[in-house]
Amino acid sequence: MTHRSRVMLGLLVVAWMGSGMVLAQFPGGGRRGGGRNSEALPNAAYDGRFTFVRIRYNAVGGRGRGGFGDPMWNHDYPRAEYHFDQILAEVSYAPTYLEGGNVLTLDDPELFNYPIAYLTEPGFWSVNQAEADGLRRWLLQGGFLIVDDFAGEHWYNFEDQLRIVLPEARVVPLDVTHPIFDSFFRIESLDFTHPYYGVQSQFLGVFEDNDPTKRLMMIVNYNNDIAEYWEWSDQSFAPIELTNEAYKLGVNYIIYAMTH
Repeated sequence: MTHRSRVMLGLLVVAWMGSGMVLAQFPGGGRRGGGRNSEALPNAAYDGRFTFVRIRYNAVGGRGRGGFGDPMWNHDYPRAEYHFDQILAEVSYAPTYLEGGNVLTLDDPELFNYPIAYLTEPGFWSVNQAEADGLRRWLLQGGFLIVDDFAGEHWYNFEDQLRIVLPEARVVPLDVTHPIFDSFFRIESLDFTHPYYGVQSQFLGVFEDNDPTKRLMMIVNYNNDIAEYWEWSDQSFAPIELTNEAYKLGVNYIIYAMTH
């Protein structure tokens, strides 16, 4: 990317942070429950545009964090995808659905219309056999999964569920030389920390046939939560530099997945 393009992204995010117009455009206005709708909004029909797809699942034990019935799959929803879609459309030529995104389960055949999906809070993710089979087929047929928003001991549940989906999968560290970090914006450093816990982030991947020379099927943002920055990018939640970097990562993930 050129210097001009990097500056443009910064200006776009600054404009987002200074504008209240985004909030009013959600159905019913306002923040839609602070970005954690327990019910999914109606899905848009497939029309060939990039549509942000979020995976819905039943939380471990059916109760979520703290046992209070938090469904977990909905964290940052729908504000994160709504904001991200606007940025993707502005900085790239990717035809983009701009009204938020769709919510699908892993055993929904509709998932196969979409090459990219997003899974949040995998520390509470659980899969039944039909969901595991659906995700496995989707990944092996070209799907790309973004895993985000977990830290610390939540790793163990993610690892357990991944073994059900892909028993032989190896999750390997990625460094800044991997093409995903230069697919649109050039990410100069992976020195990120979790927005709340301050722990050092790790970027990990699952490759087709466990071969790093083949297609990257899954990127795992461990000790990180990039959608948190997207969700609150109009509210001065974090320094503009950090929000910019979170958007750059997301844009790179999408462009990489659509070109590999």
